[in-house]
Amino acid sequence: MRPADRTSSSDPYATGHGDPAFHVAHYDLDLTYRVAPNRLRGTATLDVEVLAPTRALVLDLVGLAVERVEVTGAPLVRHDHRGGRLTLRLGRDVGAGTRLTVTVRYGGTPRPVRSPWGEVGWEELEDGAIVASQPTGAPSWFPCNDRPDDRATYRTALTVDTPYRVLAHGRLVGRRTRASTTTWVHEEDRPTATYLATVQVGRYEELVLGDGAAPQRALVPAALVPAVRGRLAHHDALLSCLVDAFGPYPFAGYTLVCTPDDLEIPVEAQGAAVFGANHLTGPDADDRLVAHELAHQWFGNSVGLGTWQDIWLNEGFACWAEWWWSQASGGPDARTLARTWHGRLAARPQDLVLTDPGYDRIFDDRVYKRGALTLEALRAVLGTDAFLGLLRAWTSRYGHATATTDDLRALAAEHAAATGGDALARRVADLLVDWLDRPALPPLPAAG
Repeated sequence: MRPADRTSSSDPYATGHGDPAFHVAHYDLDLTYRVAPNRLRGTATLDVEVLAPTRALVLDLVGLAVERVEVTGAPLVRHDHRGGRLTLRLGRDVGAGTRLTVTVRYGGTPRPVRSPWGEVGWEELEDGAIVASQPTGAPSWFPCNDRPDDRATYRTALTVDTPYRVLAHGRLVGRRTRASTTTWVHEEDRPTATYLATVQVGRYEELVLGDGAAPQRALVPAALVPAVRGRLAHHDALLSCLVDAFGPYPFAGYTLVCTPDDLEIPVEAQGAAVFGANHLTGPDADDRLVAHELAHQWFGNSVGLGTWQDIWLNEGFACWAEWWWSQASGGPDARTLARTWHGRLAARPQDLVLTDPGYDRIFDDRVYKRGALTLEALRAVLGTDAFLGLLRAWTSRYGHATATTDDLRALAAEHAAATGGDALARRVADLLVDWLDRPALPPLPAAG
């Protein structure tokens, strides 16, 4: 899927990664990983479409050494790799619409990428590895056009020592064992942002969580299987609840990974989510996190971002899903949880604008909770049936594409007008201005 017409210089939330001059339509990744020494070797083949006339392509690749680069479709004069940017100098200008194939052979010791929110990307476990790339960690393991709006299809083949199991985003389409190694091949045919591409490596057993609305599996260390099985006993019911609210599950299946290590936070990937042992077992386990990460399959993974400025469209929807599942599963209802969080946010500084929080605050908890409160306020004004219809229309219209806050405003206006005419449409428009564009926290409207 082509990215929006947006250059890094025009987006105040640009990360310093990515090149707007081209779009990667497909990544073919052929990787070998040795767990004990933490050594990765790979060949990445990228199908590229040029979007603007250029004589250079710039890829992101951090901490790994480039061994060889080839370009088919235009002459390659040389390549330069410094500061995490791999620049391919071409022998002539190439115009918009030109299709190129770029092949990069590389390797080294993968490590996370530094970011304002800590280190992200490829990370060693005590016995295995995880990839949690949001927002800028993808270049820690493959050369890419690391922009949230540049979504591609993938084939990922990863060879590891045979005791280890591999999960990558997409469907498992092949597995072959030779001597002491096994190659796991996954394909993802849905447009995927680089930050949602993932591989997980560990000594995992597979649990079946359900096969209702979609196949659901968990990869779990053997010692944690009983505890995780109990914690996720209602996962099939959770998925059915979210399907009823949001529309059909958008991918071929869902895999939840529980690492043997404790992690700071769980994180979503395309068709998957990664949890630490602490999130699913012991006193710190929290069921709301399971609903939150599953909801991201609709909000963030299927309906994607054009810019990190709109992060509330991911996190606000996922937080509201926590409240909706609590209500459906016999816990506090969504309205009660909204009142609780409204009181907490009212006691915090009123200096955050949801549609423009600032790049360094895109993961501020107020973005998450105020986003959820915005949706609960919209439900109060529209009524539950019309509101859920709006959510299903959102995931249908923008599924496997990118969307913006203004797209949501327009769709909400459509549904409000269809429900209550122009007066309700104006009320909804004013409500969204108050909640999205002004720093002061508005009162929660009374349910109609």
